[in-house]
Amino acid sequence: MSSNSITNESDTFEIGETTVHRLGFGAMRITGEDIIGAPDDEAAAREVVEHAVDCGVDLIDTADSYGPATSERLIGEAIGDPDDVLVATKAGLLRNREGDWLAHGDPDYIRNQVLTSLDRLRTDTIDLYQFHRPDDDTPFEDSVAAFAELKDEGFVDQVGLSNVSPELIDQAREQVEVATVQNRYNLNDRGAADSLEVCAENDIGFIPWAPINGDDLAEHGDLLDEIAETYDATRRQVALAWLLERSPVILPIPGTSDPDHLESNVAASQLSLSDDEVQRLTDAAE
Repeated sequence: MSSNSITNESDTFEIGETTVHRLGFGAMRITGEDIIGAPDDEAAAREVVEHAVDCGVDLIDTADSYGPATSERLIGEAIGDPDDVLVATKAGLLRNREGDWLAHGDPDYIRNQVLTSLDRLRTDTIDLYQFHRPDDDTPFEDSVAAFAELKDEGFVDQVGLSNVSPELIDQAREQVEVATVQNRYNLNDRGAADSLEVCAENDIGFIPWAPINGDDLAEHGDLLDEIAETYDATRRQVALAWLLERSPVILPIPGTSDPDHLESNVAASQLSLSDDEVQRLTDAAE
């Protein structure tokens, strides 16, 4: 597929009162190696964020733990707080120099982190604030209550969850309106299918992380290559196009720090798979 005049042509979805294109951008990879520290070229990282917006991407996903703090800061420096872009971030994970991801859902910590995210993203209100991962040491309802309070107090506009079961989604919905759920899900990894079903039934946006993981794509390489050849596309583009066809609530956020990869991902929104191709891909890992 040509990279000329790449424009996001994915359908739209309502997150609260904000309409976004369903194909977004994941900003985890604009940090340093192992998602620790700053990238070698911060200017280039900011340009990737800017270029995503230029291509019509109006949903950008990040987290305070990416860097930590680096991804949010670079997004804030690159685009500030535009009215036509929804920036989603997360709290609930700690990092260390070894690159570990440590769940930490303490309500006081979450309330502190929203202030740092507001500062780095250069905004007065977080568009979408997501609980990054349940913490075994903190009652889930206590963590969710903190997010609900932040929404009530105007620090955040919408609340989302990440890495949660259907049961936890239902539990959280008793405390706060849940706008989105972000779980691992792609062509080969359907482990979050039950959570996706809950989202589809309740018009909750489902944000699949690792939407085009290389190892998962390799599991179905021959089928992906066959379909990709038909459209002069790539495996990654076909896998993204399948996600967009899989459910109208799915909001893929492929991430990259490379502008060419960014354009290739956005171009997947222009790919129109046949019903038979969608079904073959759906059946591949079921």
